[in-house]
Amino acid sequence: MNRILLAAYPKKYRTRQGEEVLGCLAEAYPGRSWPPPREVVALLRGGVQAHARAACEDKSRPWWLEGFHLAALVLAALALVPYLQDVWDWALRIEPGGHVTGFDRVGWFPWTQGADTRTRLLPYGLLPLVCLVALLRGRAWIALPASLAMVCVGTGVAGSTLFGDEGVVGVGYYGLAAPLRAHDLILSGVLSLTCAVSAAYRPGGMRRRSYGWLVPLAGALFVAGALHITSGDPWFQRGLLVIEVAMLAAAWVLTAATGDYRWLVPVAAFTIVRAGAIVTQPLYLVGSLPAQAVLLCLVVPIPLLAITAQRRQSRTT
Repeated sequence: MNRILLAAYPKKYRTRQGEEVLGCLAEAYPGRSWPPPREVVALLRGGVQAHARAACEDKSRPWWLEGFHLAALVLAALALVPYLQDVWDWALRIEPGGHVTGFDRVGWFPWTQGADTRTRLLPYGLLPLVCLVALLRGRAWIALPASLAMVCVGTGVAGSTLFGDEGVVGVGYYGLAAPLRAHDLILSGVLSLTCAVSAAYRPGGMRRRSYGWLVPLAGALFVAGALHITSGDPWFQRGLLVIEVAMLAAAWVLTAATGDYRWLVPVAAFTIVRAGAIVTQPLYLVGSLPAQAVLLCLVVPIPLLAITAQRRQSRTT
């Protein structure tokens, strides 16, 4: 079982020091196939830090380009969140019935029937899904038109026949019940900008991630679609908040381990999008934390990461 923990480390690390790590674990915990929980957490943290250092040692791509790539991935995933159930229903030709995603005049698929609804051909969530998969595979030239299409749909230029009305007037909820309307263009605009930068500078030089990264995406689609969990559900909101906090903490851990600024870029992009949603729609924070407290929590990580990276580089030099 110790070899499972060793899989958290990069391949070069496992080849060079894998047997040594396994020997140390066997000597420290004889007769145990699994170390104590505290040691498990330490090993996993070490694996994440080793991956971060390996990424920073690769100088084939500048750190800011990697930062824009990560920012585009984060924003594409954030844009997909409210439409997970909708995309799942469309892909499997499922009639949502009473579990339809709660957008105003959501529109139905050609094979469904509903009163006071407009037929649409594709779900709006298909655009951020294409963008996310393309970015995972390092295909920014595919992600860019998908993100620009989100802008067009949000402005109403594309009409409502193809993607229905939810892309224009629908509300997507992002943590703490702060809504972000597609026609505000804050998310799709920043996403298009990050995709454009990634596509313009060395289009073939983006990092290509394994198809294994699609497994969590498929799992999220299955959970949201099979359990009919929409983004307005309170448990969905709490879970998303936990994920957001965990990602901010992970960005700090990676920055502290490497002193690299690349993780500051996605945090800044995330802050812009989330803060914009809170500023434009403050009344939706009722029952949550005050808007000023949420904005403070969003802004603080940016200087914290910058200071952490600067101190780490100072100690290194």
